[in-house]
Formats: sequence, C-alpha cells, structure tokens
Amino acid sequence: MGRTDDIINSSGYRIGPSEVENALMEHPAVVETAVVSSPDPIRGEVVKAFVVLAPHFLSHDPDELTKELQQHVKSVTAPYKYPRKIEFVLDLPKTNTGKVQRAKLRDKEWKKSEQVEV
Repeated sequence: MGRTDDIINSSGYRIGPSEVENALMEHPAVVETAVVSSPDPIRGEVVKAFVVLAPHFLSHDPDELTKELQQHVKSVTAPYKYPRKIEFVLDLPKTNTGKVQRAKLRDKEWKKSEQVEV
C-alpha cells in the first residue's frame, strides 16, 4: 500500500494514495498527480489530489473537470476512494531525483487547516 504515513484514514476506510493516483493518471486531462490526506471535520481525513493538467485541458471549467475526475476515479476504484478535494497546480514539489514530495504537500495541507482553526 505504500508508506504508513501516506495512508489516508477516511471514515474508517484505509486508502492508499497510489491507487487513486493511478486511477487519475488514466484520465487524459492528467499529466501528473499526487494524493495526500486533507483534514475534514466529519470524516477526520479525506482524499485530496494535486493535479497537473495536460495543456489542452487548462482552459476547461475547473468545477466541471473536478466532477469529471471524481467520477472517473469512482468508476475504476471503490467509490469511497475518490478525491473529495482536487487542486489544480502547475507542478508538484520533487526531490533532486524527481520523486514527488508527498510529505510537503501533506504538511502544507494540514498547516492550512491549523491556520483556519485558530
């Protein structure tokens, strides 16, 4: 399933980010993606996907594209695994060797939540 700290525990379901990432990568709009946990007052955590779009999808309506990507993930994995939050980004943070730094994205996501609660 991946590293233990990458596992997302949403409403008691354990979700590995790689399965959601693989499902998203099957969609033609997605060039690259990283999935992390995001705080949620009801579920504890939810799946959040950071998505780099293919150039010809940049002009698409973000709300419609979000729904389309969510539906796509539901159709190829268990429906509870779909990303409830999607953020479109130009690039993802990477190590010198080109590996996506999920921890940076996760830390940013949880720090953002702490600032809102204060």
